[in-house]
Amino acid sequence: MRRFYTGVFILCLAALLLGAPASADGPAVADASQMTTVEEVVEPGMVPVYPESLRDGDYPVELKCSSSMFRVTKAVLHVRGGEMSATLYMHSKSYLFVYPGTAPEADAAPEAERIPFEESGEGEGSFTIPVAALDAGVPCAAYSRSKELWYDRTLLFRADSLPEDAFREGFFVTAESLGLEDGDYTVSVSLGGGSGRASVESPCALWVEGGQAFARIVWGSKNYDLMCVGDEEFTPVNAEGNAVFEIPVTRFDRPMAVKARTVAMSEPHLIDYTLRFASDSLERGA
Repeated sequence: MRRFYTGVFILCLAALLLGAPASADGPAVADASQMTTVEEVVEPGMVPVYPESLRDGDYPVELKCSSSMFRVTKAVLHVRGGEMSATLYMHSKSYLFVYPGTAPEADAAPEAERIPFEESGEGEGSFTIPVAALDAGVPCAAYSRSKELWYDRTLLFRADSLPEDAFREGFFVTAESLGLEDGDYTVSVSLGGGSGRASVESPCALWVEGGQAFARIVWGSKNYDLMCVGDEEFTPVNAEGNAVFEIPVTRFDRPMAVKARTVAMSEPHLIDYTLRFASDSLERGA
C-alpha cells in the first residue's frame, strides 16, 4: 500500500512540475508556438526617413504592426529637436508595458526602463515610444497582462502617410530637383498597398510641363472610376478598356500615396495604394 501511495505522489508531483509556469527567475518571453502569424511590415523599396528630414510638429501617422493582436486605434508622431516619438492609442488594456527593443531585452531590463500603459479614461489608453526612423522596422516588445509574457512586435510608421508640409524643403526628389526639361518621358512605376492583386503598367508615360511632372497610369483592370492624389480627384481619361488616369507626380524614388476607387465589389470602395516612380529609369521620349 505504501508503494501505491508513493507512486501516486510521484505522478502528481510530475504533473504539477510539467504544468507549472516558468519560475519568477526564468525568462517571461513568448516563444514562436505562443505567437500568432508574424507579418513582414517593411515593404520592398522602402528607404528609412530620419527625424532630421522632418519639421518639428505632431502628425497623425499610419502604423503597421507585425502582429494582429497588437491593435492600435490611432498613432501620433511627435518630432522635436531632431528626435521622434509616437503615442499609440489603444482601446484594449491587454498590455501593461511596452519596451523599445526585443522581448528578451525587455525581460532583462529594469522596470524603470519599461513604458507603462497610461489610461486616459473611457476605456482608452496609450503608450509613448521612441521612433528611430519612419519606413523602417521598429522593435517593440509588449507585455501581456493575462499571459504575463513579453511578445516581440515590429512596428512600421509610414512616411507616406504624413502631410507634405511635414518634410523639410529639398527632401523629395522632384522633376525640378532632377532638372527635367519640359517634354515627354517614360519611367518605371511600381504599385504598393491594397490586397496585392492590383497592378499598373510599367513603364508608364510621363511628361513635364512648367517643371511639374505628370504620369499616365494604366491599371490592370477596368473597375476603377476615381483616383485621389492628396485633395485632388481624377477621373479616367478613357471610356473603354482598362482604366487610365493622368495624375501629378509629386516625388520620385519614394512611395507616393494615392487612393483609387474600385467598383468591382458590391459597392464602391476607396483603397489606399502607393506609386513609386524610379528616377534612374527615366528615358526621354521621341
